Amino acid sequence: MLMASSKVSYYVLLCFGIVAVSVSTFFAIGDDTVQPIRLVINASEASARQIPDTLFGIFFEEINHAGAGGIWAELVSNRGFEAGGPNTPSNIYPWSIIGDESSISVSTDRSSCFDRNKVALRMEVLCDSRDNNVCPTGEVGIYNPGFWGMNIEEGKAYKVTLFVRSLGEIDVSVSLTDSRGLKKLATASIISSDVSNWSKMEVLLTATETNHNSRLQLTTSKKGVIWFDQVSAMPVETYKGHGFRNDLVQMMADLKPRFIRFPGGCFVEGEWLRNAFRWKETIGPWEQRPGHFGDVWMYWTDDGLGYFEFLQLAEDLGAAPVWVFNNGISHQDQVDTSNISPFVQEALDSIEFARGDPNSTWGSVRAAMGHPQPFDLKYVALGNEDCGKKNYRGNYVKIYNALKRAYPDIKIISNCDGSSVKLDHPADYYDFHIYTSANQMFSMAHKFDKTSRTGPKAFVSEYAVTGSDAGTGSLLAAIAEAGFLIGLEKNSDIVEMASYAPLFVNTNDRRWNPDAIVFNSSHLYGTPSYWMQQFFAASSGATLLDTTLGANSSSLIASSIIWKNADDNNYYLRIKIVNFGSNNVNLKISVNNLNGYSIRKSGSSQTVLTSANLMDENSLNNPKKVLPLKALLNTAAENMDVVIVSHSITSFDLLIESNTIRMPGSHHQFSTSAI
Repeated sequence: MLMASSKVSYYVLLCFGIVAVSVSTFFAIGDDTVQPIRLVINASEASARQIPDTLFGIFFEEINHAGAGGIWAELVSNRGFEAGGPNTPSNIYPWSIIGDESSISVSTDRSSCFDRNKVALRMEVLCDSRDNNVCPTGEVGIYNPGFWGMNIEEGKAYKVTLFVRSLGEIDVSVSLTDSRGLKKLATASIISSDVSNWSKMEVLLTATETNHNSRLQLTTSKKGVIWFDQVSAMPVETYKGHGFRNDLVQMMADLKPRFIRFPGGCFVEGEWLRNAFRWKETIGPWEQRPGHFGDVWMYWTDDGLGYFEFLQLAEDLGAAPVWVFNNGISHQDQVDTSNISPFVQEALDSIEFARGDPNSTWGSVRAAMGHPQPFDLKYVALGNEDCGKKNYRGNYVKIYNALKRAYPDIKIISNCDGSSVKLDHPADYYDFHIYTSANQMFSMAHKFDKTSRTGPKAFVSEYAVTGSDAGTGSLLAAIAEAGFLIGLEKNSDIVEMASYAPLFVNTNDRRWNPDAIVFNSSHLYGTPSYWMQQFFAASSGATLLDTTLGANSSSLIASSIIWKNADDNNYYLRIKIVNFGSNNVNLKISVNNLNGYSIRKSGSSQTVLTSANLMDENSLNNPKKVLPLKALLNTAAENMDVVIVSHSITSFDLLIESNTIRMPGSHHQFSTSAI
C-alpha cells in the first residue's frame, strides 16, 4: 500500500444541493496577453474506442479501523471477549467494570458454548438489593465504549444480542448511556428464571436523544454469577439491511465503482501466516467466528465483516468483487511450494463458496447464510505485493493451474509488474502499485504509453501521492493523481482497472496517510483525492475520444469521453483538463467531426476542483473547504475559449443533441431531443 479573480458570486451546484459561494478563485478571468493553447477533440468514430467497463473502482483494506469500527456497523468492540487471547484470565479491553471490588468481580474463563471462541466473561455480583452489602445506586456490571464512543441517535433503534448463562435467576439491565454512564439514552431488562444453559437474548433499544460518545452497559443488583459472551449492538438501519454503516458506504457508492478489491492489502498476508486473513474463519453465524489479530496494522477484528459480507457489499454496490487471497506467504514466513496443496484447496473452496451451486459443499454454506444465488465472482488476486518473495512464482503457478482447470473463466491477477518486462508466468492481469510524490505521480501519466499491448492487462490496484506533498489529504495530491488517471484513461486499452489506496481512515487509529475518506463514530468527510475520483465516475464503459493538446502544455493533461447520464438519459461530452502548473491557461477548445449531432448551448456545465492554497485540506471541522464546484455553462459550443485556473481539475459536461445518431465507438442508436 499512497490566481486571477473576478469578485462575482454565482449559484453553483454542489453534490449536496445548490449553495451560494464566491467562485472568483475558481472561474478566473484570463490574461489576453498570453498565447492560448489549443485543445482539439476528434469526435469521429474511427478514432474513438470504448473504455473498459471496469476501469475505475475501489480498494477496501482492513486498515485504520476501516472495517471494524468503520463500515461494519457493529458498535461493540471485542464483542466475544477473545481479543485478549485464548488463555485465561485475559485482558477484556475495552470492556470496563462498573462497581468496586466489594461489589463485583470480573474475569474470563473458557466456558463458552462456541467451539471456535471459547473465552467468556464471568461476572460475580457480590452485592444485592436486600442484604447488608447493598449494591450502589445504578447497579453494578460492565460497559463497552465501542470504537472510541458509540454514535447513538435520537429515534433510532438498536438491536442488542447477547449470550448469557447463570445458575440462578437473572435480572440484567441493558442500557445505552452517555460516556460516563450517568444518563440513559435507552434501556431494557432481561429477566429469566432459567438460563442454566447458554441462552441467546435479544432486546431492541430506541434512543431518546443523540449522543456521539455513548456506551453499552450490562448491569444488575442481583447477587450471583453470570456469564456473558458474544455481546453485539447493531443499528437496525444499515446499508440495504446488510450490516454496513449507511453514511460511509454511501460515500463508496457515490464513486460509482465498477469493482471492489478486498480485503487487502497487507491484511491478507499478515506479518506472520498465523495471523493472516483466513476466509473460512469469517463465514457462518457471526457469534461462531473466532476473530483474529491483524498483526500488520496491529488491532483485533471480530470478523463480523467476513468473506460473505464483502461479497454482499460488492453486490450491493453493483461492483465486481476482486477477491485477494493468501497464497501461503506473509511478510515474515512462507510455505514451500512442495507444501502448498492445502492453500490451493483453500482457494478452490473460496470460489465454490462464492459461485458454487447451493447444493455444493461450500455453496450450501453460502445458501445457509441467506444467499442461495451465486455471487458474480470473476476476478481473484493471488497474494499482495509478494512477487519478489522466494516461493511466490512456484506457489502462484500451482494455484493458477488448479483454478483454471476448475474455473476456466476466472480472471487471475499476478503480483508481478508486467508493464516494462514480460511476465515469466501466465496471468490475465498484473498488479501495479504506485505511492510517490506529486511531481512523480503527474509524470506517471505516461507510464503505460509504451507498454506492450499484447499479453495480460494492467490492474493499477493501489495509487496515491504520499509524503510531504500529501499532508493528510491535500489538493496538490489530488491534482497530481487526476493527471495520472487521465493517463490511465488514455491507455485504457492496456490498463483495465484502477483504484486509490487506502480508502478509509478512522481518526482515532491513523495507520496510513493519506486516505480518501476520513471518519469517526459520527462524522466523515472526503479528502480532495476522494472528490477527484468523482471526475472519473462516468468514465468506465464510456467512449474515449482522441484528444490533443497543442505546444507549450507540459503542465496540462486532458481527455474527453462521451457518456450517458442515467439520471436524465442524455449523452454528454465530458472534457477533463488538469492544470498542474502555477499559471492560469487560456485554452481554445475545438470539437471536430461531430457528424450530424451538436452541442446544445444550454444544459451544459463546468466543474472545478481547486482552492486558494495547494496544501489545503478538508477536516472534520471544515469538511467542505476543498470541494468540486459545479456551475451551469451557457456558452457551450463546438469551439470555446476558456480559462483553466492554476492548480486545478476542470471538467466540461457538454450536452449533446441530435435525432437518431450513432455514437462514436458504440454499437447502438440513441435519440436525444431538446428540452
